[in-house]
This record gives sequence, structure tokens and C-alpha cells, in this order.
Amino acid sequence: MKKISRSSNSKLLKMAEFFPESFRLDLKEERNAFFELCKEEQIWICKPSCSNQGRGIFLLKNPAAVNTLQAKLQSTEEYLLSKKVPYKAPEARIVQRYIHQPLLLEGKKFDVRSYLLIACTAPYVLFFAQGYVRLTCINYDASSDDLTVHKANQYMQKKNSLYSQMKDETVWRMEHFNSYVNEKFRKTSGLPKDWVFTEFTKRMQQIMLQCFLAAKHKLDRKLGYFDLIGCDFLIDENFKVWLLEMNANPALHTNCKVLRDVIPTVVYESL
Repeated sequence: MKKISRSSNSKLLKMAEFFPESFRLDLKEERNAFFELCKEEQIWICKPSCSNQGRGIFLLKNPAAVNTLQAKLQSTEEYLLSKKVPYKAPEARIVQRYIHQPLLLEGKKFDVRSYLLIACTAPYVLFFAQGYVRLTCINYDASSDDLTVHKANQYMQKKNSLYSQMKDETVWRMEHFNSYVNEKFRKTSGLPKDWVFTEFTKRMQQIMLQCFLAAKHKLDRKLGYFDLIGCDFLIDENFKVWLLEMNANPALHTNCKVLRDVIPTVVYESL
């Protein structure tokens, strides 16, 4: 981030403006900083950094859960040292501060999947594509231990017993989302008309571009190389936009009506 700000005149967002406070558990310094910070009742979400479909995600909801995780990581480290095996860092995971007041659609938590296409790396060519909205099957309850209340992706929602009868309701087109925001929130929250396709879309693009600039030096620059990245955003009740994660190899399933419309277009346009 610092490298970009030195080499570019454009105004950059600070990380805290769009990314929930996060720590890498495979780096000792960050791991210790997290455990030092985590003394009170607060919720963190812990997820592997190289996985998808919500695999391996769990919530840390109290100091006891944090202490258990700390003890587990410590015992793994001590075991490896005692066996005199070459040092192996703990599994690459991050812990991310949970966003407590998400905006709800009909009482349900949701996130937005959009797409960043790195169409070329020599020269760099980027495209943005609107995606779709993913909702949970059941109403939001921050205190629930059911992960299907907290994670809106389709793989997670399939684990809910209501999914088979509700699957078409768990995915909205962006046009539907825009109409809903216009109708339900525009006046009460003082939003401009079509906020979804104006301010929200511009903020997603700004965040995606900033993330690309921060990571582009790691990309292989060869003619013919490209990548389609799925970017997940959450909106809180103050209409602040948060980046949750960016996914290589995003799911391109078409298992419900909206996805049968959206996904083939994304694939066709990417190619």
C-alpha cells in the first residue's frame, strides 16, 4: 500500500476504511498481537487463507474460545520443536473482526459477489463485472451458533434444511437489490437514487483496483495470462462497504434461476 501511494497521485483509501481488522495466525508477531488484543467478549471469524466454499471457517465468540485456539497453536508448535522436525508455520489462517451491524434484506444477512477480470498482465488490463447478491435462508441473529446464519455463500446455505425449498430466494439479481434499496432505504437513509449502481459500484471498483495495485508485483507478467477473481463485499447498516475477501477460482455453478442468467454471461464475457 505504501509503495502505491508513493508512485501514484490518486487518493487511496486507508485499510480501515474498507477491510475489517485482520490478523494472520501463521505470522508469530501478528498472532501474538491478536491474542494480546482479544481479552473481551467480542466476535471474530477465523478462516483458512487458501480454501473456498466456507470450508474450515469458525467463529470465536468469547475469550474461552480464543484461549482454546491459542493453546492448540502453541501445543502444535511445541510438538514440532520437540520432534526436531524442520520448523513449519501454523496453517495459514486469518482472524477477522466480525461486523456486528450488517444491513439486512427482509431480515436476512447477505453479501455481494462481484467480479474482477485481470484480462491481461502485459500490459495490465482490468475489467469489472456486476455479480449477484447472496442471502441466508433464515433471519439474522448475531448470537446464533449456526454458521448458515453468518455466512451467505451457497455452499454454506446448502447445509441449512430450508435450502432446497428456498434456494431461488437466496440469490438476487443486482437489479432486484437496487430496486429494494430504492424502495426501503433511499428516503430513510438519505441515499441517492440507484445507490447500488452508482456509489456502491464505484466503491467496489475503487477497492478492487487498490487491491490489484497492492498485489500486482506478485503476478507473472506473460502474454495470455488472465484470471477471474470473485470479490465478496458486505454492507453494514450505515451503508459502509466492507471487502470480506477476494477469491481465486470462484464458483461458477448455475444451481438456481438467477445464477443461470448471471454466470454464463460472466464466463462468456471473460473469454
